[in-house]
Amino acid sequence: MLQRSVALFDAHAAIAHLVVVLPADVVASGAELVGPTQRACTCVAGGARRQDSVAAGAAALPAEVDVVLIHDAARPFADAALIDRVIAGTTRAGAAVPAIPIRDTVKRVDSDTRLVAETVPRDGLWLAQTPQGFRRAVLDAAIALGATGIAATDEAMLAERAGHAVALVEGDERNVKITTPEDLAGARARYETPSRVGTGYDLHRLVAGRPLVLAGVVVPSDRGPLGHSDGDVVCHALIDAICGGAGAGDIGRHFPNTDPAWKDAAGLDLLARSLAIVRELGWTVTSADVTVILERPKLAPHIDDICGRLGAVLGLATSAVSVKGKTNEGVDAVGRGEAIAAHAVAVLAPIPERAR
Repeated sequence: MLQRSVALFDAHAAIAHLVVVLPADVVASGAELVGPTQRACTCVAGGARRQDSVAAGAAALPAEVDVVLIHDAARPFADAALIDRVIAGTTRAGAAVPAIPIRDTVKRVDSDTRLVAETVPRDGLWLAQTPQGFRRAVLDAAIALGATGIAATDEAMLAERAGHAVALVEGDERNVKITTPEDLAGARARYETPSRVGTGYDLHRLVAGRPLVLAGVVVPSDRGPLGHSDGDVVCHALIDAICGGAGAGDIGRHFPNTDPAWKDAAGLDLLARSLAIVRELGWTVTSADVTVILERPKLAPHIDDICGRLGAVLGLATSAVSVKGKTNEGVDAVGRGEAIAAHAVAVLAPIPERAR
């Protein structure tokens, strides 16, 4: 969450300097926690209260900074448009807070009896978010007021009490604050990029004098697949599934059979190259399932070896790789033993931005 929040501001054209306020015991490893940034980034120790932490962060800012945005790392789903609105509101009014209107009925409850004391009219009530923006002089005044012992839940409250106007700008429903484990689970389910599923298929005629290679495993047979490369239907079908799931086309786009470079190329080598292609697009394979359709020979004695070799290239445990052998019950060319085919399914997950 911290890295995602920092990355948002680091990528914004209007941001010149970053200050990250951390617990005192992790400041020394702050650069590692935050990750690399384009903008200058300073890590400082926070205090017992929010306003103490904000004061520490403001003290670390360069003197020439005029507009300061204060953001909760626990809100990792803010976006550039929200930052734009806060900066515009701050420039106009001196301070600005993004907020969304309350839609539910609000009850004030007696803390001792847990009985409803009154129903509060919701007209004019808004839920404040971050980032909150302040002209430097306004923020300094708010911090000074907080230092007198006045407690506040955010800096806008201190700015208001110091006599400064605070503009309200449009917030964002997606800009949720993650506070509890349930919040985290909900945020992951709602906002993380979903996994993708790709499917693949490959078929080769079987001819005498060719080895039968499946995921690099040479299966004893009197015939093997005819093809430009090694005819490894397991790898070829899986390549189509992986590339398809990442929106990267198919095996023919990347390794055309008209290119001499791929003559007799090993399927496992092409599979490794395909993984590099989809990784550049931000995806990684999390599981793979392949069904090989072949009348003979039986593949059962070789399945574990095939799965192991696939897992080694994919970087997956063998429990995440499945290969099954089926026959076509004598139906069509595959059933007559004239061809071999494979169907594949691959599940892809997004690679976190900073891990690419």
